[in-house]
Amino acid sequence: METIEHTTINTNGIKMHIASIGTGPVVLLLHGFPELWYSWRHQLLYLSSVGYRAIAPDLRGFGDTDAPESHTAYTAFHIVGDLVGALDELGIEKVFVVGHDWGAIIAWYFCLFRPDRVKALVNLSVHFLPRNPAISFVQGFRFAFGDDFYICRFQVPGEAEKDFGSIDTTELFKKILCGRTPDPPILPKGLGIRSIPSPHDLPSWLSQEDINYFATKFNHTGFTGGFNYYRALDLTWELTASWNKAQVQVPVKFIVGDLDLTYYFPGAKEYIHNGGFKTDVPFLEEVVVMEDTAHFINQERPHEISVHIHEFIKKF
Repeated sequence: METIEHTTINTNGIKMHIASIGTGPVVLLLHGFPELWYSWRHQLLYLSSVGYRAIAPDLRGFGDTDAPESHTAYTAFHIVGDLVGALDELGIEKVFVVGHDWGAIIAWYFCLFRPDRVKALVNLSVHFLPRNPAISFVQGFRFAFGDDFYICRFQVPGEAEKDFGSIDTTELFKKILCGRTPDPPILPKGLGIRSIPSPHDLPSWLSQEDINYFATKFNHTGFTGGFNYYRALDLTWELTASWNKAQVQVPVKFIVGDLDLTYYFPGAKEYIHNGGFKTDVPFLEEVVVMEDTAHFINQERPHEISVHIHEFIKKF
């Protein structure tokens, strides 16, 4: 880990922290919520060992990267703009992109907006989300799961922050990272995050040191930056009307765990396996469903994910 370099660059009006290692073709690794560059610690080391330059930023609002206050500064256009600006600042023309969770969502938009900057994409957990012109993202989730669904609970500024602040941050990360139920995350009003059980023991793939790293960073920054991604969902929906029915025109590999909550969203399995996904992502080459694997797939199954990434991108 001490061989990983840490730098801060200027991009799109913010200062962005980037972890990087290695030389060769560049792989851009995009983390999710509530995560950091650190989520890619295993992939950074593996990819650099097989001839790639791996770079993992703290995305806008996370870790040591700036966090604008207003949720209106967290649309997909802002986040993709940060990444394009970062590549320009680093003198990088084209990259392989790997995303997980919110990083996967941003990666889909990156490929929609700037396919000229992407060689190929490996996305984890979150399949492409085609825009429904009749109903916004948050409205759709509320219709499917109700007001207590976590994305709906995150919408009101201050409420989710108060909820997450009601328990010790290390305990919070144990609850989130160790979850293995594919049921939709429901945060009942009045109970919130406390309704999610804590694990008795940490799994073999997650150490107390890992938990402490996440907790220390989020104790310093708070969670508002991350919540703002959810609060900007409908603004992104409004602004992307001209991308209705747009296809992702880059080579893609998609990997999901069979216990991942996103795999059990209404219609997800049918979309992934029955042709809808391939229609929207015509250069989708592989879909991998990993057995007995939950949401934080790149940390739970680090070696297998690293090999999957390498086996795909080495073809290009």
